Amino acid sequence: MLWLWIVIGLVVLIAIIFFSFYNRFQVLENRIDNSLSQIDVQLKRRADLIPNLVKTVKGYAKHEKEAIKEVTDARKEMMKSEGIGDKVKADDKLQSALKNLFAIAEGYPDLKANQNFLQLQNELTTTEDKIAYARQHYNDSVLTYNNLRETFPGNMFAGMFGKKQKKYLEITKSEKKKPEVNF
Repeated sequence: MLWLWIVIGLVVLIAIIFFSFYNRFQVLENRIDNSLSQIDVQLKRRADLIPNLVKTVKGYAKHEKEAIKEVTDARKEMMKSEGIGDKVKADDKLQSALKNLFAIAEGYPDLKANQNFLQLQNELTTTEDKIAYARQHYNDSVLTYNNLRETFPGNMFAGMFGKKQKKYLEITKSEKKKPEVNF
């Protein structure tokens, strides 16, 4: 009779461990999906701010049509992008176009002092910070997941559950370049 209770206890303990690891993997995968969704939200917010920024700049820099078109085209590409790889590429183009637009704005003192422009520039800066934080949170979530997947006993359960390694968001070559500051 005692052996029966021991066997039942072991079966229950194994089941608890099994379900515990399964649930941990599911929670971590959900956290990764949520983190990716937060990045999308911030990218959409930035894309929604851009038409107002472009409209404000157009009033001052009518002859700078190429830079304005570049921002508008990059925004359209961002809105159409699917999948994390395409979104990162589109985000790089948009970020580059915005840098050009802000560089043009430097040549227009009236525009730099315009309250609408300053407010939009501040909102874009805040959004960039949120995007950076969301990317960091995503990578932190991937780290936690991959650590569980690769360490004992999580690696045994990862194999049983078919859990594959997740990829980090990486910065592009253009983002790795040393920023150039001129005075």
